[in-house]
Amino acid sequence: MSTIKNISFSYCEYENPEELTTEDQELIIAAKEAAKLAYAPYSKFMVGAAIRLKSGRIVHGSNVENAAFPSGICAERTAVASAVSNYPNDKPVAMAIAAMSDEGVTAESVSPCGNCRQVIAEEEARAGKQIRIILSGRNKIQVLESISPLLPLQFSRNSLRVDRP
Repeated sequence: MSTIKNISFSYCEYENPEELTTEDQELIIAAKEAAKLAYAPYSKFMVGAAIRLKSGRIVHGSNVENAAFPSGICAERTAVASAVSNYPNDKPVAMAIAAMSDEGVTAESVSPCGNCRQVIAEEEARAGKQIRIILSGRNKIQVLESISPLLPLQFSRNSLRVDRP
């Protein structure tokens, strides 16, 4: 007998960045600045991510495209790789993501791609705690307490276990 189950989640949505904490506002600004550093000559879609580490340090990343599309790397994975490589014991507490085109910051917030969602989920597992996700657009900002709502039914290290008789 099959059972239909629903997956739903809650998040906070803001129209005005001034409603956020000073730390979150600072992280959004860092993500927008990182987007300006993106190398996106093909898509013209520049994405920046900024991660606040437990120490307060902010690490950022931007997307880097490649003519051998799709072998580039997203901003979120660039930021996570930088944080892990340079500050392995300073765990992430929050990540802001912002995107822009030639017209400036996108009106709507953008969400991480599936690959980036998986990498962020793995980082939450490595850190042993949730990472707040702040998706920033010109018209609204969405704040999630974890990547989990964006990646339900996650593939994890437990998925790799095989029970042998």
